[in-house]
Amino acid sequence: MSRGEARVDGWAREALAGVSPTPYWLDDTVPGNGPAPARAAALRGGTTADLVVVGGGYSGLWTALLAKERDPALDVVLLEARTVGGAASGRNGGFCVSSLTHGLANGMERWPSQIARLEKLGMENLDAIEETLARHGIDCDFERSGELRVATEDWQLEELRASVAAAASVGIRRELLDARAVRALVDSPTYRGAFWSPDDFSLVHPAKLARGLRVACERLGVRVHEDSPVVRVRDEGATLRLTTPGGVVRARRAAWGTGAFPGPLRRLRHYVVPVYDYALVTEPLTDEQLARIGWSGRQAMADAANQFHYYRLTADNRVLWGGYDAVYHFRNRIEDRLDQRPKTFGLLAEQFFETFPQLAGEVRFTHAWGGVVDTVSRFTAMYGTACRGKLAYAVGYTGLGVGATRFGARVMLDLLAGRRTELTELEMVRRKPLPFPPEPLRYAGIQLTRWAIARADANGGRRNLWLRTLDRLGMGFDS
Repeated sequence: MSRGEARVDGWAREALAGVSPTPYWLDDTVPGNGPAPARAAALRGGTTADLVVVGGGYSGLWTALLAKERDPALDVVLLEARTVGGAASGRNGGFCVSSLTHGLANGMERWPSQIARLEKLGMENLDAIEETLARHGIDCDFERSGELRVATEDWQLEELRASVAAAASVGIRRELLDARAVRALVDSPTYRGAFWSPDDFSLVHPAKLARGLRVACERLGVRVHEDSPVVRVRDEGATLRLTTPGGVVRARRAAWGTGAFPGPLRRLRHYVVPVYDYALVTEPLTDEQLARIGWSGRQAMADAANQFHYYRLTADNRVLWGGYDAVYHFRNRIEDRLDQRPKTFGLLAEQFFETFPQLAGEVRFTHAWGGVVDTVSRFTAMYGTACRGKLAYAVGYTGLGVGATRFGARVMLDLLAGRRTELTELEMVRRKPLPFPPEPLRYAGIQLTRWAIARADANGGRRNLWLRTLDRLGMGFDS
């Protein structure tokens, strides 16, 4: 280790001392986060419903809300295994974006004939989210921020140029910035250039969004039950029977929005892998510290590497810094203890101070946490039905579900209605991604892919034979 590397390592260790393992957004001791709502009672005994929604994250909440807005007389029950908004929906980075395809490049590669329409639908979805929040009075620090995507290596500049040209072809505004221009907006010695995308990125407080959607659902008459994991689904002909440890719901239709937790819907386990993603949050930056790094705007930010970082300012001017390390555990293992990974926290802290050396030695981190992302091999959600069309699912948002889950909720409701609509006729909705192989090939393949991605970043973006083969198959691994 060089003297400079040792200094950065020392800054990182000191800055992480005493961090809270609670996700920043869910820490009710932080001013502005607000108290958590009273816990909803677990399901006890038997009940019936027109629609039962499984999952109390964004996917389930949007589905319940839209179902009641479409038909106020519909009887809707929402079942959440633990706490509404307690998993990915309450611990993500808070980036609410228009893309339905995990970025323009991924969408153009997979659905070139429909990408212009998908982008338009995505912008309409983002506008509808903003309108819904205003109409229901949901205060979740929503702001149309735009995004700066920065190049930290010369090879990434060509990819940014290509992205700007591709965006123009489908009517998306993006502006290419040189190093001087981007450093005038946010100042890091690592920046070589960037693109500025002003229209398609927004910031939210993730937990306040989930809690606000829950309140809106309950106000419209949705019956919410927490601590009610569905352990069994049985098709009884005219109805579905969903069993929890404490009760039973019989419903004509069911919408499944459980993310990385497939539960008894076994078919999803072939397609969805849970990937752990990690993040840090600093203490609030002073005006002088913000000026030192030149961050006077409120842009969402990410770098253009394959192993990328995402970052942003919170409402109280902390920096949320996450990403880079996407970790998969053998046999889709999910455990609460895996939310903490000191090795990754140390790496993220070092990379933070490499990006902003102006803050080294004086800014500390207050929160460090992780959580699982539902990932599929094409990086964007898949849709389908089960139980002879009485159950619909949407899973696999691969880290961009804050906005896209509302679109997925609309798809599920259209599928359950048995209607052919503009959404259900999309190729993205009609076709599924390639499944991941069974273990141990799944684990070995993902680890090989992680290694190859890291090599590509270290070698000018050049993709080796393994990555090129995955590209040809339309498969990949991301968070």
